[in-house]
Amino acid sequence: MPIADEARIKKNEANLTKLPLKVLQQLHEIELDALARFNGMTDEVESAIGFLHLGFQIGWKPLAVLHSKVTFRKYETILGINAREIFPEETPASDRSRGYRFVKTLSNFWKAVNGEIKVEHKREIVSPCEV
Repeated sequence: MPIADEARIKKNEANLTKLPLKVLQQLHEIELDALARFNGMTDEVESAIGFLHLGFQIGWKPLAVLHSKVTFRKYETILGINAREIFPEETPASDRSRGYRFVKTLSNFWKAVNGEIKVEHKREIVSPCEV
């Protein structure tokens, strides 16, 4: 692996949140409960579990930019959670979301989330220094 890649990865790792055991147990309980209650297409519960893990790492605001309101609520329902209550608003890794980085420059976060403002590359995760 080139040194530039190693440095980028180390920087990204430094911005990830090391979850305390209590939070990891809560995350596991949410997963188990969701899987026990879930009835439907497997890809939906699989994506919701990814949403759960990513939420602790990037926060609910970047997730709101990444997903439509309908999808955001669907994942909350599948998981039986309120994302704004269990995830931080943002984290040191939030700026890896190109879309969220752009939205933060706007005067109205909710206009971007509601789709009134088009956000290019909103679903890309990159290093914070990449444009």
